Amino acid sequence: MLRLEGRLLCADEAEAEAVRAHLPEHVRLTRAEAGCLSFEVTPAGPLVWTVEETFTGPEAFEAHQSRVQGTPWADATAGIVRDYRVTQDPPAVTPE
Repeated sequence: MLRLEGRLLCADEAEAEAVRAHLPEHVRLTRAEAGCLSFEVTPAGPLVWTVEETFTGPEAFEAHQSRVQGTPWADATAGIVRDYRVTQDPPAVTPE
């Protein structure tokens, strides 16, 4: 399982409005993806959202990242700071 936790940090109201405008469709499409176990983006203040995503593994997460490229969400929020931490359970095994 792969988990992403963090925050979207908007610099101003224009960025926050871009999040509000595009987030519902982004959430809907992401939750429909194969391998998405959970996807939550919650307001934590006027310019901050908490983000919690869980995918079945790295392949599903990479597919999500690929799908998002070039979408209205990606285009509208490209300049917004993301403060994310990605963890994997169990941790990935590195060949010796």
